[in-house]
Amino acid sequence: MLFSLIIPVYNRPDEIDELLESLSQLEYKEDFEIVIIEDGSSLKCEDVAQKYDKKRSISYYYKENSGPGDSRNYGMKKAKGDYFIIFDSDCIIPKNYLTEVDKALKQKYVDCFGGPDKALDSFSDIQKAINFAMTSFLTTGGIRGGSEKIDKFQPRSFNMGLSRKAFEVSKGFGNIHPGEDPDLSIRLWELGFDTRLFPKAFVYHKRRIDWEKFSIQVNKFGKARPILNSWYPQYNKLTFFFPSLFIIGFVVGLLLSLIFNQDLLLQLYFGYFLVLFLVSTYQNKSFKIGYLSIKAVWKQFYGYGTGFLKSFFKIIILKQKPQEAFPELFFKK
Repeated sequence: MLFSLIIPVYNRPDEIDELLESLSQLEYKEDFEIVIIEDGSSLKCEDVAQKYDKKRSISYYYKENSGPGDSRNYGMKKAKGDYFIIFDSDCIIPKNYLTEVDKALKQKYVDCFGGPDKALDSFSDIQKAINFAMTSFLTTGGIRGGSEKIDKFQPRSFNMGLSRKAFEVSKGFGNIHPGEDPDLSIRLWELGFDTRLFPKAFVYHKRRIDWEKFSIQVNKFGKARPILNSWYPQYNKLTFFFPSLFIIGFVVGLLLSLIFNQDLLLQLYFGYFLVLFLVSTYQNKSFKIGYLSIKAVWKQFYGYGTGFLKSFFKIIILKQKPQEAFPELFFKK
């Protein structure tokens, strides 16, 4: 089959340079194409794409800004392949990636797959700490790290495969962002398609964000979840409430300590953060990253948890329309 690699980009020519450099070194022997969609950028990457065009078949398209989901749909409509693989521009792809995908599809075909993400040694300490928070089995990020049930996996669009048939039937991504990934996965299930995790098809996800941007990002993730729950209540899970309960429990622990001098709950939190520190320090071989991982996990839980609570109140309790309650989560087509 012909793979088409779909890459939306917005003002990130340096990231595209790194991504295309990694794609130029893939060991996969069959033909494949790369489709780059410039989503209304002021800092264009057309020159970067042309630099690698002699090494790989690259198509470059510029369009007005309409968000990553719509840009992926645009790229899939333009692509020639019968199977699309979607990457974020801040990814670096291992040499064996397409070989592993091809092998997995031949062993047991599926119309949609997702893969995990990892960190390279060259990543900054903050990037490694955020990667730990987003992928560790000790956090809700363990889902992204590959621990979710392998045959009922909700792929994330930084590393996702979709057949042409599934795209044409589902019409691709919706206009919510973030949240377009699980939205598409659930609609595919409803249409009779299967999704699966390919554990060996991982990417190095650089996540070029600082603490403030990370907090904003996870807060939006939290806001998006009750919206998805309202659309698809049959797929609601208790684990979606965990970050909010984590934050509420911490506040309760502080109140118990200050008012009643009861520290047991706070001691449990201290024990949890100690485990995070030790595991991250061991995995990353760095005390500094271990410390930064505590900060990353706190920001992850606090940002997601407070965003979830705010959205739950507006969407589930007050029954507000998502586009009116959180217009920042929706791109206009």
